[in-house]
Amino acid sequence: MSTVAPETVLTQLGWRYATKKFDPAKKIAPDLWSQLERAATLSPSSLGMQPWKFVVVTDPAVRQKLHPASYNQSQILDASHLIVFAAKKPPTPADVDAVVARSAAVRGVTPESLDAYKKMMLGALSGMDAKQAHQWAAKQCYIALGTFLAAAALVGVDACPMEGFQADQYDEILGLKEKGLGAVVIATAGYRSPDDKYAEAPKVRFPVDEVVVRV
Repeated sequence: MSTVAPETVLTQLGWRYATKKFDPAKKIAPDLWSQLERAATLSPSSLGMQPWKFVVVTDPAVRQKLHPASYNQSQILDASHLIVFAAKKPPTPADVDAVVARSAAVRGVTPESLDAYKKMMLGALSGMDAKQAHQWAAKQCYIALGTFLAAAALVGVDACPMEGFQADQYDEILGLKEKGLGAVVIATAGYRSPDDKYAEAPKVRFPVDEVVVRV
Protein backbone atom coordinates (compact mmCIF):
# COMPACT_ATOMS: atom_id res chain seq x y z
CA MET A 1 0.00 0.00 0.00
CA SER A 2 1.42 3.38 -1.00
CA THR A 3 1.68 6.18 1.53
CA VAL A 4 2.06 9.92 1.21
CA ALA A 5 5.43 11.22 2.34
CA PRO A 6 5.18 13.24 5.58
CA GLU A 7 6.94 16.19 3.98
CA THR A 8 4.35 16.20 1.20
CA VAL A 9 1.53 16.31 3.73
CA LEU A 10 3.13 19.22 5.57
CA THR A 11 3.87 21.06 2.34
CA GLN A 12 0.28 20.81 1.18
CA LEU A 13 -1.17 21.75 4.55
CA GLY A 14 1.15 24.76 4.53
CA TRP A 15 -0.02 25.59 1.00
CA ARG A 16 -3.72 25.58 1.84
CA TYR A 17 -5.47 28.61 3.25
CA ALA A 18 -9.06 29.76 3.65
CA THR A 19 -9.45 30.94 0.08
CA LYS A 20 -11.13 34.32 -0.04
CA LYS A 21 -11.32 34.73 -3.82
CA PHE A 22 -11.90 31.91 -6.28
CA ASP A 23 -11.39 31.92 -10.02
CA PRO A 24 -14.96 31.39 -11.34
CA ALA A 25 -13.64 30.13 -14.67
CA LYS A 26 -11.81 27.15 -13.15
CA LYS A 27 -13.88 24.12 -12.21
CA ILE A 28 -12.96 20.96 -10.34
CA ALA A 29 -12.97 17.98 -12.72
CA PRO A 30 -15.91 15.61 -12.05
CA ASP A 31 -13.67 12.62 -11.33
CA LEU A 32 -11.61 14.61 -8.85
CA TRP A 33 -14.71 15.96 -7.13
CA SER A 34 -16.05 12.42 -6.81
CA GLN A 35 -12.88 11.47 -4.96
CA LEU A 36 -13.29 14.43 -2.59
CA GLU A 37 -16.87 13.39 -1.89
CA ARG A 38 -15.58 9.93 -1.10
CA ALA A 39 -12.93 11.40 1.19
CA ALA A 40 -15.62 13.21 3.18
CA THR A 41 -17.60 9.99 3.61
CA LEU A 42 -14.46 8.28 4.95
CA SER A 43 -14.35 10.72 7.86
CA PRO A 44 -14.53 9.17 11.32
CA SER A 45 -17.54 9.79 13.54
CA SER A 46 -18.44 8.96 17.11
CA LEU A 47 -19.71 5.38 17.35
CA GLY A 48 -19.38 5.22 13.57
CA MET A 49 -22.89 6.64 13.32
CA GLN A 50 -22.22 9.11 10.46
CA PRO A 51 -25.09 11.40 11.56
CA TRP A 52 -24.78 13.69 8.56
CA LYS A 53 -25.53 14.46 4.94
CA PHE A 54 -23.21 16.38 2.64
CA VAL A 55 -25.26 18.60 0.34
CA VAL A 56 -23.31 19.56 -2.78
CA VAL A 57 -24.66 22.69 -4.44
CA THR A 58 -23.55 23.45 -8.01
CA ASP A 59 -26.80 24.84 -9.44
CA PRO A 60 -26.12 28.57 -10.11
CA ALA A 61 -29.74 29.50 -9.39
CA VAL A 62 -29.63 27.87 -5.96
CA ARG A 63 -26.25 29.45 -5.25
CA GLN A 64 -27.78 32.85 -6.06
CA LYS A 65 -30.47 32.22 -3.44
CA LEU A 66 -27.85 31.18 -0.87
CA HIS A 67 -25.63 34.19 -1.56
CA PRO A 68 -27.54 36.74 0.59
CA ALA A 69 -27.94 34.08 3.28
CA SER A 70 -24.12 33.94 3.31
CA TYR A 71 -23.66 37.66 3.90
CA ASN A 72 -22.99 38.12 0.17
CA GLN A 73 -19.57 36.50 0.36
CA SER A 74 -18.15 36.05 -3.13
CA GLN A 75 -16.98 32.47 -2.57
CA ILE A 76 -20.60 31.26 -2.67
CA LEU A 77 -20.93 32.32 -6.31
CA ASP A 78 -17.38 32.01 -7.59
CA ALA A 79 -16.18 28.70 -6.19
CA SER A 80 -16.51 25.59 -8.33
CA HIS A 81 -18.43 23.71 -5.63
CA LEU A 82 -20.29 24.47 -2.43
CA ILE A 83 -20.71 21.71 0.13
CA VAL A 84 -23.07 22.02 3.08
CA PHE A 85 -22.34 19.79 6.07
CA ALA A 86 -25.74 19.06 7.57
CA ALA A 87 -26.39 17.12 10.77
CA LYS A 88 -29.32 14.91 11.62
CA LYS A 89 -31.74 17.02 13.66
CA PRO A 90 -31.69 14.89 15.71
CA PRO A 91 -30.35 11.38 15.02
CA THR A 92 -33.08 8.80 15.69
CA PRO A 93 -33.37 5.07 16.40
CA ALA A 94 -34.12 4.67 12.68
CA ASP A 95 -30.64 6.05 11.97
CA VAL A 96 -29.20 3.47 14.34
CA ASP A 97 -31.05 0.73 12.48
CA ALA A 98 -29.60 2.02 9.19
CA VAL A 99 -26.06 1.91 10.58
CA VAL A 100 -26.57 -1.63 11.86
CA ALA A 101 -28.00 -2.79 8.53
CA ARG A 102 -25.16 -1.23 6.57
CA SER A 103 -22.54 -2.65 8.93
CA ALA A 104 -24.01 -6.12 8.66
CA ALA A 105 -24.12 -5.94 4.86
CA VAL A 106 -20.58 -4.62 4.46
CA ARG A 107 -19.02 -7.02 6.95
CA GLY A 108 -21.05 -10.08 6.02
CA VAL A 109 -22.60 -10.68 9.42
CA THR A 110 -26.16 -10.83 10.70
CA PRO A 111 -27.80 -7.74 12.19
CA GLU A 112 -28.46 -9.76 15.33
CA SER A 113 -24.73 -10.22 15.87
CA LEU A 114 -24.48 -6.45 16.23
CA ASP A 115 -27.03 -6.15 19.03
CA ALA A 116 -24.44 -4.96 21.55
CA TYR A 117 -23.31 -2.25 19.13
CA LYS A 118 -26.92 -1.28 18.51
CA LYS A 119 -27.66 -1.03 22.23
CA MET A 120 -24.58 1.15 22.72
CA MET A 121 -25.73 3.58 20.04
CA LEU A 122 -29.30 3.66 21.32
CA GLY A 123 -28.01 4.18 24.86
CA ALA A 124 -25.92 7.15 23.75
CA LEU A 125 -28.90 8.77 22.04
CA SER A 126 -31.27 8.09 24.94
CA GLY A 127 -29.00 10.08 27.24
CA MET A 128 -29.54 13.26 25.18
CA ASP A 129 -32.56 15.40 24.43
CA ALA A 130 -33.23 16.44 20.82
CA LYS A 131 -31.16 19.63 21.06
CA GLN A 132 -28.19 17.85 22.64
CA ALA A 133 -28.37 15.06 20.06
CA HIS A 134 -28.26 17.58 17.20
CA GLN A 135 -25.34 19.38 18.83
CA TRP A 136 -23.52 16.06 19.13
CA ALA A 137 -24.21 15.32 15.47
CA ALA A 138 -22.99 18.81 14.55
CA LYS A 139 -19.63 18.08 16.17
CA GLN A 140 -19.27 15.08 13.89
CA CYS A 141 -19.81 17.38 10.89
CA TYR A 142 -16.77 19.38 11.91
CA ILE A 143 -14.68 16.22 11.88
CA ALA A 144 -15.90 15.58 8.33
CA LEU A 145 -15.09 19.18 7.40
CA GLY A 146 -11.51 18.70 8.60
CA THR A 147 -11.18 15.49 6.61
CA PHE A 148 -12.52 17.22 3.50
CA LEU A 149 -10.18 20.22 3.85
CA ALA A 150 -7.12 18.02 4.33
CA ALA A 151 -8.04 15.83 1.36
CA ALA A 152 -8.59 18.89 -0.83
CA ALA A 153 -5.19 20.29 0.11
CA LEU A 154 -3.46 17.00 -0.68
CA VAL A 155 -4.84 17.00 -4.22
CA GLY A 156 -4.22 20.70 -4.83
CA VAL A 157 -7.79 21.92 -4.56
CA ASP A 158 -8.43 25.19 -2.74
CA ALA A 159 -11.16 25.37 -0.13
CA CYS A 160 -12.64 27.73 2.41
CA PRO A 161 -14.47 26.58 5.55
CA MET A 162 -17.25 29.04 6.33
CA GLU A 163 -19.45 29.63 9.37
CA GLY A 164 -20.61 33.02 8.09
CA PHE A 165 -24.04 32.00 6.89
CA GLN A 166 -27.59 31.91 8.20
CA ALA A 167 -28.29 28.28 8.88
CA ASP A 168 -32.06 28.64 9.14
CA GLN A 169 -32.21 30.21 5.67
CA TYR A 170 -30.00 27.47 4.25
CA ASP A 171 -32.33 24.92 5.80
CA GLU A 172 -35.30 26.58 4.14
CA ILE A 173 -33.74 27.10 0.71
CA LEU A 174 -32.33 23.57 0.54
CA GLY A 175 -35.36 21.91 2.12
CA LEU A 176 -33.24 20.42 4.88
CA LYS A 177 -35.77 20.62 7.71
CA GLU A 178 -38.15 18.32 5.83
CA LYS A 179 -35.31 15.82 5.56
CA GLY A 180 -34.62 15.92 9.32
CA LEU A 181 -31.40 17.88 8.82
CA GLY A 182 -29.87 21.17 9.89
CA ALA A 183 -27.00 23.00 8.18
CA VAL A 184 -23.96 23.19 10.46
CA VAL A 185 -21.00 24.48 8.47
CA ILE A 186 -20.18 24.97 4.79
CA ALA A 187 -17.13 24.88 2.58
CA THR A 188 -16.47 26.27 -0.86
CA ALA A 189 -13.95 24.57 -3.11
CA GLY A 190 -12.25 25.33 -6.40
CA TYR A 191 -9.12 27.17 -7.43
CA ARG A 192 -7.77 30.43 -6.06
CA SER A 193 -7.90 33.58 -8.11
CA PRO A 194 -4.47 34.91 -9.18
CA ASP A 195 -5.26 38.22 -7.49
CA ASP A 196 -6.32 36.86 -4.12
CA LYS A 197 -3.97 38.82 -1.90
CA TYR A 198 -4.28 36.25 0.89
CA ALA A 199 -2.79 33.46 -1.22
CA GLU A 200 0.80 34.55 -0.63
CA ALA A 201 0.36 35.82 2.92
CA PRO A 202 2.53 33.93 5.42
CA LYS A 203 0.56 31.38 7.43
CA VAL A 204 0.27 32.53 11.03
CA ARG A 205 0.54 29.72 13.55
CA PHE A 206 2.04 29.54 17.02
CA PRO A 207 5.23 27.47 17.23
CA VAL A 208 4.74 23.76 17.81
CA ASP A 209 6.37 23.87 21.23
CA GLU A 210 3.88 26.54 22.35
CA VAL A 211 0.90 24.50 21.22
CA VAL A 212 1.84 20.87 21.81
CA VAL A 213 1.96 19.81 25.45
CA ARG A 214 3.91 16.61 25.98
CA VAL A 215 3.25 14.63 29.13
